[in-house]
Amino acid sequence: MSDPVLMTVLLGLIAAIYSTVGHAGASSYLALLALSGMVPEQARPTALVLNLVVAVIATTRFAVAGHLRWQLLWPFALTAVPMAFLGGLVEVPHWLWKAMVGACLLVAAWRLWLPAPVERIAPEQAPIMPALGIGAGLGFLSGLIGVGGGIFLSPLLLLTGWASPRTTAATSAAFILLNSAAGLAGRLTALPALPPALPWWALAVLIGGWIGSRIGAATISPLVLRRLLATVLALAGTKLALG
Repeated sequence: MSDPVLMTVLLGLIAAIYSTVGHAGASSYLALLALSGMVPEQARPTALVLNLVVAVIATTRFAVAGHLRWQLLWPFALTAVPMAFLGGLVEVPHWLWKAMVGACLLVAAWRLWLPAPVERIAPEQAPIMPALGIGAGLGFLSGLIGVGGGIFLSPLLLLTGWASPRTTAATSAAFILLNSAAGLAGRLTALPALPPALPWWALAVLIGGWIGSRIGAATISPLVLRRLLATVLALAGTKLALG
């Protein structure tokens, strides 16, 4: 994708839709960057920078709205953050990275296709030991690929009943923020050359994330928009996974 204006618009749209459910969009940013021909060494830190912009906004929005529970977040984050840094240090072969991004997109598509779960009372905290182990695994995987890990954490929280939908979105946003910062720190040790259009892309996702998180913190995101994005992600994920 060579059109810089179209790329900027698409990045902003992705940020808007993802942030309604507490995600920052790194998997889709990576897809666009990979399909445009950007190499992993540049795509991973670029996606993480954009992730940070959206995650800060989404975390703040959900926290102000009273949906963020630190007692649920900390066991996952405690092990995820150092492992995300370590994952960011690892160099991955291009073909393997594309396959992992493709698989990541398919998970994101599945998550976005599902209708929003009904709000329910959930426990105040997940079991500590499982949360520590899960956090370590998700953190390393996040740093390795160049995502924040929310697309893996949020379905887990919902399927286990450890969090309600809004709390899941808030927890995922904060988890993404911490992991993205750690993963980016790991990538910056290699001093990658970031694309010159990055400030414009950051502005686009800033606007998109502000709009989406405002909607997500107050209302359920439109299912039609989420399923449209899920379809696009599934197609892009399949293309990347198959090479």
